[in-house]
Amino acid sequence: MAEALRVGIAGLGTVGASVARVLRDKAAELTRQCGRDIVVSAVSARDPKRDRGVDLGAAKWFDDATKMAQTADIDVFVELIGGDEGTARSSVKAALEAGRHVVTANKALLAKHGVQLAEIAERKGVLLNYEAAVAGGIPVIKTMREAMAGNSITRVFGILNGTCNYILTRMEAEGLSFDACLKDAQRLGYAEADPTFDIEGHDTAHKLSILTSLAFGTRIAANDIYMEGISNISQADIRAAGDLGYRIKLLGVAQRTESGIEQRVHPTMVPTASVIAQVHGVTNAVAIETDILGELLLSGPGAGGNATASAVVGDIADIAKSRPGFQHGPVFGRPTKELKPYKKAQMRSHAGGYFIRLTVHDRIGVFAAIAKRMADNDISLESIVQHAAGPETEAEKTVILVTHETTEAAVRKAVDGITKDGHLNDKPQVIRIERAG
Repeated sequence: MAEALRVGIAGLGTVGASVARVLRDKAAELTRQCGRDIVVSAVSARDPKRDRGVDLGAAKWFDDATKMAQTADIDVFVELIGGDEGTARSSVKAALEAGRHVVTANKALLAKHGVQLAEIAERKGVLLNYEAAVAGGIPVIKTMREAMAGNSITRVFGILNGTCNYILTRMEAEGLSFDACLKDAQRLGYAEADPTFDIEGHDTAHKLSILTSLAFGTRIAANDIYMEGISNISQADIRAAGDLGYRIKLLGVAQRTESGIEQRVHPTMVPTASVIAQVHGVTNAVAIETDILGELLLSGPGAGGNATASAVVGDIADIAKSRPGFQHGPVFGRPTKELKPYKKAQMRSHAGGYFIRLTVHDRIGVFAAIAKRMADNDISLESIVQHAAGPETEAEKTVILVTHETTEAAVRKAVDGITKDGHLNDKPQVIRIERAG
């Protein structure tokens, strides 16, 4: 049997402790699968005295994760610290430069520095594995990087943040407000004390930027993503979507167009009968559209200690199965020198149309003014519905518009015009309608 694979874990929070526990509890099974033992020989975290529910007494303790990456007797450095700078970045870079394989769950680090780190990994002939960085326990990275040879990907989209999906699911199922669902998500540990990173779309954008690079062979461009969160989604939107046969999901969408690559994160209406509309709670889902395979949907646990630990351990096991002299595949599916500069797509028509909700003053001429603004911007309407906003607001009406194919610019210009006309009594709501399998 080959020598044991020595692992160093930096970061012993929920995920790090779960990884150590799985490596201990599944040791015999992993040895059978990999042909060698996997042992945790070094660890690093802030508090050496904290009880993490797993015996790490046999591992050497390091206060400094970067020093552990440089000097510990390890073959694999597992980074579970988090953050795109500081110790996370310096320790991963140090491990790669020292010729050690790296496994990370850090999407923020990869979104900002992934290509640079991949260049080091390829130069040093080591692996940089990151399955846990996108969609938790769903093996989407391995699927795109290894299992889809010969396929040309045209679009990848999905539900990439469990916190947002949980909130939207509860809002629809129980008629609760956004704020009430957010508080409950925080109580259950699905949302952070400061939930901004999740609910405003940043987390989804980081994950989408990684999938975009894998799908289209471009350099990561997390800063070139149109991004909108879910904090402005109301019960009025949820109810209107249901009446129209749709469900609201926060989607990350990347697709190839004639003018470049389009990346966007925003609340989206998807047909209730579509598969992705059936993804509820903290579950994640990723759909990949290709020329050969057609559409593939991967769904499963997107967060949590066990789901993330499963992906991390899978990456470690892949390294354990490799042998000296084995030629490792490129980090992002292509050698970094072949990754193309990201070219942002030009504004184009959105085939799915738009949902527009307007709360307007109940007075003569408002309906005609709205229709004129739409016509002036060449927006064709599929439907327009007006009803009272509620018994307590008799002076208001809610107007629901559903457009045919048009551009984002046209919709925004029309809505800005309606706002300037003084007809609105509340902030307008604009949500894309997405075709989805």
